[in-house]
Amino acid sequence: MSVIRNLIFYPLFYGFSAVLVIASVLAIPFGREALKKVVAIWGDWHLWCVETVLNIKIIQTGVIPDEPVLIAVKHESFFEAIDMPRLFSFPTVFAKRELFWIPGWGFSARIYGLVPVARDGGAKSLRKMIATAKLRVGEGRPLVIFPEGTRVPHGKEVPLQSGFAGIYKLLGLPVVPVAVNSGPFYHRIIKQPGTVTYCVGQTIPAGLPRAEVERKVHLAINALNKGENVPAGGIPAGA
Repeated sequence: MSVIRNLIFYPLFYGFSAVLVIASVLAIPFGREALKKVVAIWGDWHLWCVETVLNIKIIQTGVIPDEPVLIAVKHESFFEAIDMPRLFSFPTVFAKRELFWIPGWGFSARIYGLVPVARDGGAKSLRKMIATAKLRVGEGRPLVIFPEGTRVPHGKEVPLQSGFAGIYKLLGLPVVPVAVNSGPFYHRIIKQPGTVTYCVGQTIPAGLPRAEVERKVHLAINALNKGENVPAGGIPAGA
C-alpha cells in the first residue's frame, strides 16, 4: 500500500509544485502579498498530500512565542524544510545558497525573503546574512534556522554548525528550539505512514555564552530522539 501511495504522491505533489513555482514568479510583479498567497497554497498542498495520500499525520506540542525570535529547528528530512512557510507566519528561513540556483524557485525565494547561507563565505558573508536577517526582524517576521546545517538521520545527534552561535550572538534574539521526528516517515524514497511531531521547547534567552546556548539548543532539538520531554496530545496540523 505504501508503494501505491508514493506512486501517487510524487507526480501529484511535485507536478503541481512545478505549476506553483511558475505562478510564484508571475505573482512577483503584483507584490509580496500575491507571492505569499502562492507560497501559502504550496504549503497547504503539501500538507494535504502528506496527510491524505501518504497517511502521515502532523501534530504540534507547545506554542511559538508571538515575538521576534530565532527558531532553531531539527532537520531530519525535506519535510520540515517544505513545511516552514505553513508552520510559521511568513517566516524568513536561512537556506543553503545552492537552493537559490534552482530555476524559478530561487528567484521567488529571494523575493519572498529567504536568506542564502554561504558556509564558506567568511566574515563578509556572515555580515551580509545578519544585515538581511535584521531587516526581516524589523518587518516583524520570525527567523528560522536549521542549526545542524544538513539533514541528520533520526536518532543521530551531531554538533551544531559553528555559524549558529555567531548568528545567535549578532542578532541578539531569544531562541525557540523545535524538535521534529520526520526522518522515519519522510526521509526515504518510499515514505511511510505515521505521525510527525513538532515539539516546541522552552525559549532560550539572548546573550548566553556560546557553549551554553549550543548545549541547550542541541538538547532541545533532539528531544524526540528518545521520546523525552514530549507532552501528551498535541495540536493537529490542520487545526
